[in-house]
Amino acid sequence: MTLHLVKNVHNGIQLPPDVHTVAMVTGDYLYYHYRCDGFDDRGWGCGYRTLQTLCSWVRIKQLKMGKESRKEPTNQEIQEALVTMQDKPAEFLGSKQWIGAFEVCLCLDYFYDVSSKIIHVTSGDDIESKIPELFNHFKNIGSPIMMGGDTDTSSKGVLGICQSLDKTYLLTLDPHFYGNPNISILQDELWVKWRPLESFMTESFYNLCLPQFVDS
Repeated sequence: MTLHLVKNVHNGIQLPPDVHTVAMVTGDYLYYHYRCDGFDDRGWGCGYRTLQTLCSWVRIKQLKMGKESRKEPTNQEIQEALVTMQDKPAEFLGSKQWIGAFEVCLCLDYFYDVSSKIIHVTSGDDIESKIPELFNHFKNIGSPIMMGGDTDTSSKGVLGICQSLDKTYLLTLDPHFYGNPNISILQDELWVKWRPLESFMTESFYNLCLPQFVDS
C-alpha cells in the first residue's frame, strides 16, 4: 500500500495567548496514525504510531546528511525487533499489546542506531519540574518526543513547549486519528494542539522518550 502521510502537521498552528518563550521541533517528520498504512491497529497501536513518527524524523534527518537510512518499521517489524532483543516473549508477535517509552527507546537504537533519553515523572503535576530540560531538548536537539503513561494510557507525541506569564503548554500530537488527514482537519479537530500542563493527569506517571540524534 502506498502511504500518503502528512508532513509537519503543526505548521501554522496558533500559539496560546500571551506566550513569551517557545521551542519547537526542528526538521521534518511524518504523521503516523491508526491505519495510515492499511493496517488496522485501532485500540492498541498508538505507541507504535508515535514511534514511527519519531523514526520518520530520524530517517529524513539522516538522508539530508547523506547517510543511508531505512524506511520506518511497520508494527510487525517493531514486534519482531522487540522479540529479537529479548525485551518481549515470542507470543508478543501478532499480539495487540501496547508499547511505551522504553520500547520506543530500544527500537530507535535497534533500527537507526540512535540513543534516547528517558525522562520519568511520577505524576502529571511533576512535568513542571522538567520544563528547563524540555526547552533545552527542543533548542539543542529538536526531535519530536514520545510520551506515555500508566493511568493516562494514550501515547502521544510532543512537538514543542511554550510559556506565558502564568501557564506552560506542550504541543501534543495524537496518533489515534482514523481517516484521511490534512493539516486543517488535524488542527481544527485538535489532533495536534497546545495542552496546558494542568491538563495532564495527576494520578498518572509519565515517561518521555527523547531521541538524541544531532547533525554531525
